[in-house]
Amino acid sequence: MDRLSNTVRPYAWGSTTAIPELLGVAPTGEPQAEMWMGTHPGAPSRVTRAERTGEGTAEQIALSDVIAADPERELGTAAAEKFGPRLPFLLKILAAGAPLSLQVHPNLAQAKEGYAAEESAGVPIDAPHRNYKDANHKPELICALTPFEGLCGFRAPLEAADAIAALDVDSLKPYVDLLHAHPEEAALREVLTAVLTADPAEMRETVTAAAAAAERLGGAYAPYATLAHHFPGDPGVIAAMLLNYVQLQPGEALFLGAGVPHAYLSGLGVEIMANSDNVLRCGLTPKHVDVRELLRIVRFEAGDPGVLRPEASPEGEELHETPIDEFRLSRYVLAEGAAPRTLPSGTPQILLCTAGRIRAGELTLSPGESAFVPAGESAELSGTGTLFRATVAA
Repeated sequence: MDRLSNTVRPYAWGSTTAIPELLGVAPTGEPQAEMWMGTHPGAPSRVTRAERTGEGTAEQIALSDVIAADPERELGTAAAEKFGPRLPFLLKILAAGAPLSLQVHPNLAQAKEGYAAEESAGVPIDAPHRNYKDANHKPELICALTPFEGLCGFRAPLEAADAIAALDVDSLKPYVDLLHAHPEEAALREVLTAVLTADPAEMRETVTAAAAAAERLGGAYAPYATLAHHFPGDPGVIAAMLLNYVQLQPGEALFLGAGVPHAYLSGLGVEIMANSDNVLRCGLTPKHVDVRELLRIVRFEAGDPGVLRPEASPEGEELHETPIDEFRLSRYVLAEGAAPRTLPSGTPQILLCTAGRIRAGELTLSPGESAFVPAGESAELSGTGTLFRATVAA
């Protein structure tokens, strides 16, 4: 078992205080958005292992290099054969101090096709207009550590129509009519297409008027006024009104599959995803929006966002069920004086403490600290607090 040294990413939307408070360190004054745990090449975790150097001393090396050197030992034979010599998930602590972009992720076939097409066209991997950074899909799960706000999936067209109509903005009335006039999928597709392809100057005026109305109405409209404050004139403010607004309480989670439009608005959470960087943006961003490709990827299906609550096993593991194999997220909540828990073995694991002090094998983890457990090792958990366990489906 190895204690992980992780990188905090300073994206502009990050909270300046949430991650420092979790870690028990002083804020730097700069945004701290995500702490990454895993082997993603953008910021792989590092471990200290007694590798043989000229003097036989220990050195810190990337977890990705450790796994690549002996994937069957670190990942287990089944995971290495299924996913290759890499950890197939990325675990994060996410701290949203401001809204993230409205976005969707492709399914596996779409990601492979899109990546191959951009590679064939010679689009540089770091080009700002590139959509596909790899050939993998990016399903993800967010579990709230604090009250957490987000947007997830389309709401019923008639519900969206009523919400937009209440703003009483003349330029929005054609969208209301479209939402009433067509079958569900066609209505959502037509309105999102119209919003994203509208004349930019006219859309800025529409968003300004809608923001003023949302500010005046308050209540359920307050989130849209906030979005307009952060992204004045952005068509994503109107697109957001087509989606379900969700408030998670600590321990509740959302699973976001391929093609589901979503945005995180505020709060601190534990996020896990397949190891990919593929994002297509709908709005609430100064970055590139490829409308044609986006509309190919979005699933125009309305429905309940599906808030997940963990189900506890007799062993005390509380699992958030998801329909994919690349990751599995669960947690242990250890009360004072509780009997030790034994972690399952056979798959690679990242353990993350988010409260209290947890003893895992020979390591003691405090909030924000994490460890990698190779597939062949197990550990006993003791102490008091909360520990998240990230692994793959067995």
